[in-house]
Amino acid sequence: MTLFTIKFLSFTIWDIFDILIVYFLLYQLYKFFKGTRASYMLGGLVLIFLFSFVARLINLQAISWLLGQLQTVWVIAFVIIFQPELRRMLYYLGQTQLVRRFIREGVTKTIDVVVETAEELIRRKWGGLIVLAKETGVKHLKEYGTPLNAELTTSLLVSIFNPNSPLHDGAVVINNDIVEAAGCILPLSENPDLDPILGTRHRAALGASEESDAVVVVVSEETQKISVAYKGVLYRSIDIDNLKELLTTLYMKERESNE
Repeated sequence: MTLFTIKFLSFTIWDIFDILIVYFLLYQLYKFFKGTRASYMLGGLVLIFLFSFVARLINLQAISWLLGQLQTVWVIAFVIIFQPELRRMLYYLGQTQLVRRFIREGVTKTIDVVVETAEELIRRKWGGLIVLAKETGVKHLKEYGTPLNAELTTSLLVSIFNPNSPLHDGAVVINNDIVEAAGCILPLSENPDLDPILGTRHRAALGASEESDAVVVVVSEETQKISVAYKGVLYRSIDIDNLKELLTTLYMKERESNE
């Protein structure tokens, strides 16, 4: 449905909506880059886009082609020259309430699945070793594991730690709500002050927590007790009711404070 016509141009409600969105985005970019050296180049880029749009409307093919080539060069130059400003803008976008709420919801789901898995492993008297990645990369922790890149579910984790599974002896590495790898061999802690009663899983959990900021959950096959390792500290004998609270404190709240 046409709302109005200006000479040979007809505008529908969707055209108006489209223009308003573009205006809003450009205004936000202007506000973000205002006062920086990037603002002048951004202004030039906007002008090229506007001239190109007008040239296409009135069918100036040669000028349209020339401006199209300039657009490509200008965009590439903008990205290369102003990488620090663009990184800062992307970081700023990541701090918006909508994005942070989405992250919190994903983290909550991850913690819930880990707690449910720990409870099920205890019920079945199976052991488990789960690495929850945070900011520091855990690529070295999953280097010798089996890549999965599967959606995180309780049933998947329980099946991995089934004693009949070829992956049950290693660790599972989780990033957000993705199981990135299983059967991972973690570095053992060399802390001489560790309790000698601690087994391989607990030493591996501590070793991983010493080399990254990951939160590592251990379920003991022998005692059916839960431990959590974080930054070289081992929290032992955690009951299932307190596990979620501890994981939230270590994994979610500290993550938000880092932001």
